[in-house]
Amino acid sequence: MTDTYDLSITRLIDAPVDAVWRAWTEHTADWFCPRPWTAKFHVMDLRPGGRSSITMSGPNGEQNDLEGVYLEVIPHRLIVSTDAFRTGWHPQGPFMVRVDEFADEAGQTRYTATARHWTAEARDNHAAMGFDAGWNAATDQLEEVARRLAS
Repeated sequence: MTDTYDLSITRLIDAPVDAVWRAWTEHTADWFCPRPWTAKFHVMDLRPGGRSSITMSGPNGEQNDLEGVYLEVIPHRLIVSTDAFRTGWHPQGPFMVRVDEFADEAGQTRYTATARHWTAEARDNHAAMGFDAGWNAATDQLEEVARRLAS
C-alpha cells in the first residue's frame, strides 16, 4: 500500500532525549491534551500488549474515554499505540495508530508524533477536529515539562 493517511508534527525540542522521554512517560497528564482540557491516566502499561486507559475532560464538562494498547515500546526511541484493540487483543472501532519517535540531535530531541488512520476520511475528520492546533499545543506543553526536568 503506497497511500498513507497520516497527520504528523515534528519538532526540535530544546531538551535531551532522556528528559523528553521522562516527560512523555512519567508526566503524561501534564501535557497530553491542550489546556484547558485535562487528561487522567487510569492505566499506562508501557510495554507491547500493555493497556492504555485515559479520560480527557474539557472545560465545559466534555469527556472522552480512550482505551487501547501499546504495540511497540523502545525506551528513549519509540512508542506505538492504537485504539483498534483493547486489552486482551479484543477488537474495537479503530480511530488511529499513534507513533511517537524520539531522536537525539546534538543534545536536543527531534520529536515526531504521527496519527496514522485507516482511511482518508478518518484522517480528514481528525484534521478538521483540530489536529494541527491541538497536537502542536500538546507538544508545546511536552517541551515545557521536558525543559523543567532537564534543568
